[in-house]
Amino acid sequence: MSSVVKDYLNIIIVILFASVISLFGSHESEFYNEYPILFLCMCASFVVHWIVFIPSYLAKTEKFYDITGTVAYIILLFIASKLTLATFDDTLHIRSNIAIGLVLVWALRLGIFLFIRVIKVGEDRRFREAKKSFSKYLLWWSMSALWVFLTTANALTLIINNTNIFNDIFFYFGITIWCVGFLFEVVADEQKRRFRANEQNKDRFICTGLWAISRHPNYFGEILIWVGMAVIAFPTLQGWQYVTLISPIFIYFLLTRISGVNLLEDRAEKKWGGNDDYEKYKKEVPVLFPYLNS
Repeated sequence: MSSVVKDYLNIIIVILFASVISLFGSHESEFYNEYPILFLCMCASFVVHWIVFIPSYLAKTEKFYDITGTVAYIILLFIASKLTLATFDDTLHIRSNIAIGLVLVWALRLGIFLFIRVIKVGEDRRFREAKKSFSKYLLWWSMSALWVFLTTANALTLIINNTNIFNDIFFYFGITIWCVGFLFEVVADEQKRRFRANEQNKDRFICTGLWAISRHPNYFGEILIWVGMAVIAFPTLQGWQYVTLISPIFIYFLLTRISGVNLLEDRAEKKWGGNDDYEKYKKEVPVLFPYLNS
């Protein structure tokens, strides 16, 4: 089987997987013009990514990859909230509004940060080979569409259900986890940005701040963010809607197995493998979870 055929098969699998989650997550949920609102959100994520993919492939650029994800997050939140309001003919309850605010704050902060970084650096090495192939690059953009939808699946379901539940233990526990994760991600990103901005650190690896307790504290923070959101959403879900709690599991799998920790660890090994300081750092500092070295 050729690589091109594999790419298109993987794209079909990605779409089918997203569709299954959206349809199960729509169980006993709201519909708009006979279509599940969650399913419409899922479709919007793919449409937005595919629209931007076309000029990005033609220009052989990855500069708009991350910012497209941010735009997709905003559009999905808009669709979920507006169609829910149209269905309920009412106002969104406080839990739904807070979920919207949390996702917006995270998406805008990370999207703008990554966009500025790729503009300054000029290239995201993950796409060096992929952007030469239409099918492979389309797969990357389809994976981003899946990422956007699955990460927000339980938050979108929470918004669509628009349940008047507030002041419960799940809400406060989830908010706490979310805030810790957000701080981890923001602080870790800023520490690494400042480290790289110092010319004296050229060709060196960061091992200070949060990076002294985790080799990838920003990814640890992002996982916590979506665990927190899942906890916030939990009491608003019912029946098959609990399938949307796959969000933090998906994030963990993607960041550790596909496009995150594994790639960066391989790159670091090629660059600093055999270096005494790096080998000591790798031995003493856990890959992801602080203080839990294997």
